[in-house]
Amino acid sequence: MTHALVIGGGIAGPVTAMALRRAGIEATVHEAHPTGADHLGAFLVLFANGLAALRAVGADGPVLDCSFPADTVEFLGPAGDRLGARPLTGAGDDGLSPRTLQRAALYRALRDEAVRRGVRVVYGKRLVDATTGPDGVVAYFADGTRAEGDVLIGADGIHSRTRTLLDPAAPPPRHTGQLTICGRTQDAAHAVPDRTYRMVHGQRAFFGCTSAPDGTTYWFANIPAPEQARPALAAITPAGWRQRVLDAFAGDRTPVTGLVAATGDAVVGVNAYDIPTLPVWHGDRAVLVGDAVHATAPNAAQGASMAIEDSVTLARCLRDLPGPRQAFAAYERLRRERVERVVALSAAMASRIATPPEQPRTPANSDGADDWLTSYRVDWNAPVS
Repeated sequence: MTHALVIGGGIAGPVTAMALRRAGIEATVHEAHPTGADHLGAFLVLFANGLAALRAVGADGPVLDCSFPADTVEFLGPAGDRLGARPLTGAGDDGLSPRTLQRAALYRALRDEAVRRGVRVVYGKRLVDATTGPDGVVAYFADGTRAEGDVLIGADGIHSRTRTLLDPAAPPPRHTGQLTICGRTQDAAHAVPDRTYRMVHGQRAFFGCTSAPDGTTYWFANIPAPEQARPALAAITPAGWRQRVLDAFAGDRTPVTGLVAATGDAVVGVNAYDIPTLPVWHGDRAVLVGDAVHATAPNAAQGASMAIEDSVTLARCLRDLPGPRQAFAAYERLRRERVERVVALSAAMASRIATPPEQPRTPANSDGADDWLTSYRVDWNAPVS
């Protein structure tokens, strides 16, 4: 096999292409958006397992350069009382402390590193169809162009077109019963202590925030709410999103309302979805990675890390096994149980976002046995059989 068509230029796409190139397989990334997808205000966390997967293919450096670490998490209740604090899992683990960065910054870092390594990235290529044969696959795009390769890798996110082409009966993403709203502000009066995540269990919603070395405070709110239609979401202004959060925490005596009120227009809100299980992960010449196959609610903060683990594991399988179908089956065998467990964990956390627990929970200690989650390592040098 010599060439892979990667559909999607977010997180999984560029990492898959870099890992494939390291395995001796060329890849072209086809991104639907004209310049790449940026999300105003949105940020994410990479835990030790995701960072280690990047390190396995030598791609952690650019991400470390545009992110900042946190070692500690502290908890507040609805009355503003401090419920406790503890180290974040992975803190101090050989430079793999959890890192926070803007989603757009991660996209750029991964894309630029992929291009630096010789990966071709093409834009405005929205997949509409694909055909497969004994010798390869042909992808057809909305602009009337086509591309040929040995395999097609769907890294095209939660609303994946590749997924529906593989299985028209694939279950749609499931709404988790919440909205996630993210924002950022440089108001120094509301900064969080250095290298700390502050988690607030409100009476009706859950809130988290952390401050970067440059003084920017990033925050998110998970609010119980029914699914919103896309046009309705797009019509909500930054002021409208801020008000949603202010209403959810009204009556609590926490720093949340002051922090949100001090935020300008860098606010975005999205429906939260997951995919608990997917019957079809691959065909003879096509396979899914990342959110396209196992979207995870944001509560466990593991979506990006799981996608990166997928990418590196898939490249190992294609490197070591004699044909695409054998490689795809091994990839599914190596990944399915783990990712479905993470999806279930995150869904369970979403179901209790508005309840202050007796023992505060975070993505790093969610089920009382966090070692399986963040200490996982993809071994690039281990052969796949």
